[in-house]
Amino acid sequence: MGAQSKPEISPWGRAAAGAAGAVFANALVYPLDIVKTRLQVQVRREDPTLSCDEEPHYTSTWDAVTRIVADDGVKGLYAGLNGSLLGVASTNFAYFYWYTLARTFYINSSKAPALAPSTAVELALGAVAGALAQLFTIPVAVVTTRQQTARANERKSLLATAREVIEGPDGVSGLWRGLKASLVLVVNPAITYGAYERLRGILFKGKAKLAPWEAFLLGALSKALATIVTQPLIVAKVGLQSKPPAARKGRPFKSFVEVLKFIVEHEGPGAVFKGIGPQIFKGLLVQGILMMTKERVELLFVLLLRYLRTTGAAQLGKAPGATSRLARHSATLNASTILTKS
Repeated sequence: MGAQSKPEISPWGRAAAGAAGAVFANALVYPLDIVKTRLQVQVRREDPTLSCDEEPHYTSTWDAVTRIVADDGVKGLYAGLNGSLLGVASTNFAYFYWYTLARTFYINSSKAPALAPSTAVELALGAVAGALAQLFTIPVAVVTTRQQTARANERKSLLATAREVIEGPDGVSGLWRGLKASLVLVVNPAITYGAYERLRGILFKGKAKLAPWEAFLLGALSKALATIVTQPLIVAKVGLQSKPPAARKGRPFKSFVEVLKFIVEHEGPGAVFKGIGPQIFKGLLVQGILMMTKERVELLFVLLLRYLRTTGAAQLGKAPGATSRLARHSATLNASTILTKS
């Protein structure tokens, strides 16, 4: 299979490549992240408990973009950027590291290591890696979501927002709000990367290196599939991590099931898919650019390692000649010294 013929690279190398690709991709499409988050936390105006001076209500992706720029300027589209990039870098580094370790261990311990893991195994490996990554990185996601959904005059720095979460009703555990939903959502990257490996084997069977457009296509297709399946959980997770809507009168949600019930009661069943437009568009771009960049960075790692090995071997090859020259030079000096003394 194509996945098996890829150049060998260490888990650290794949993790660094994945993190680099994620940072680059998310930085490019970050405004879409702001928009989809705002759309997912808002509640319809028809709710009688809300007044017109509450949080702004956006009717579409373009409406959200234009109004955010009008209210906060262009910088409003990049609110919480530092925290978000820190989060995607750490999450993707952890994910690719654990995924590579788990996949390598499975293949090495398999009775038929020449065969690629089945789709079910790919999903399971992705789920394990995603769960481990979420445990360590979810606090950054909580803080970033708070920054993205805060009004311009209420927005604080990364550390100040984290302090605000800790000083809230949940204490330090507030930094892990939405953990259960996040653990359930590990099926998203599991579906994404499982589908990526399977589609690669189907569409580009036997290819060791993918062209940039091929990696982009695979990444986009796999992410679109994962997003459609998991969108209600994504909406619930954002609701858990942001401030509760005005209708809750300051009472935070206790579970993602409670968030989904609230959304269905106030906006109808279809609202669990709100924000799916920018979510899919962002996912297509991010995953496509991420996998395209990751493939290039991995190739750079392989070329760098080969260069270092070649250079090292060349240096070792020169060493015997240099040693013999040094020995001859020392012998000459010794002979001269003896002749001089005599």
